[in-house]
Amino acid sequence: MKLQSSVLVHLGYGKYVRSDRVTAIVPIEEERGPGRRTFVHVEGESDPLVASRAEDSIVRDLVQEPHEVTQSRQQQEILQDLLVDLANVNPTVRRITRDEGSLDIDRLERRIRQVLEA
Repeated sequence: MKLQSSVLVHLGYGKYVRSDRVTAIVPIEEERGPGRRTFVHVEGESDPLVASRAEDSIVRDLVQEPHEVTQSRQQQEILQDLLVDLANVNPTVRRITRDEGSLDIDRLERRIRQVLEA
């Protein structure tokens, strides 16, 4: 389990805390109810914050990569797979697709390499 650094985690009712400042998450046992589900201890604060979200939801947000990061990684993997497949296209097929189909595989490979190197 790896905490995501400097990601805001929603505690409910408009409360957010930076993920790397959370030191402990404790479920509220007594007087638990709507708006009172979890104590979230934050670095530098003497009293815990009261979160309206359940502890498992908060923990999941603390350790899960943001959707944008996951999506970016998947897109890079797809581009790498495509680059490998394009490298297997023989010169005759490349010429035909460029001249007859307006698809320049060489240019496409260069563009993918530029994106992956950035």
